[in-house]
Amino acid sequence: MFSIITLFGILGNITTGLVYLSPAKTFWRIARNRSTEEFESIPYICKLLNAYQWVYYGIIKPNSVLVATINGFGAVVELVFIVIFLMFASTQKMRVRTAILFGVLDLVFPAVSFLLMQLMLHRQLRIDISGIFCVVFSMITYGSPLSAMKTVVVTKSVEYMPFLLSFFLFINGGVWTVYAFLTEDYFIGIPNGTGFLLGTAQLILYVTYMKPKSSEEISDNLEDGSKHEPLIPSSNLVS
Repeated sequence: MFSIITLFGILGNITTGLVYLSPAKTFWRIARNRSTEEFESIPYICKLLNAYQWVYYGIIKPNSVLVATINGFGAVVELVFIVIFLMFASTQKMRVRTAILFGVLDLVFPAVSFLLMQLMLHRQLRIDISGIFCVVFSMITYGSPLSAMKTVVVTKSVEYMPFLLSFFLFINGGVWTVYAFLTEDYFIGIPNGTGFLLGTAQLILYVTYMKPKSSEEISDNLEDGSKHEPLIPSSNLVS
């Protein structure tokens, strides 16, 4: 029977899918240029690990199939991104490092942890431990935009904080927070509530520091004849 919980679960699937697909433009650039340039693989390796954890949680937690399905989709997307990264790594050192991290964090660790939980923990404790893993890895993932927010405040420019990504994080966090409230699932609520607050903060910063292009150009011309370099390269802010 269709319910409001199912509605928010479906909406959450849609918004999460958009968040997972948000780096597609970056990887199209990597494939087109046949080089990862200065992009880092660690965010995508961590996102894949996070997706694995949520898939497992959605499978073992009753009535959580929508959590498993969207993160299964996300795991496939992140796997494609990592394969592209390995194919076009700008240096052999980066390729080897990515392969090692992928093997340890996305193959060995999930396999061992899931096997141990299945064999050693009873059902409710298994769900609780899996939920804790999900919260930890999700908080790490949601914490990644903090560096972009710092750059916005320091440079007083939103150039290095894409609006659509901030908007999707805001919507996604809000939808899953409502879903968590309706299902009384705090493991979903804690990281997504945090994501909703961070998304809100990013949108506030965007409105605060957004300037028309002409105004930015005029402001640049009034400087002492030199442009300010961003504290963090734009490539490192893509996630």
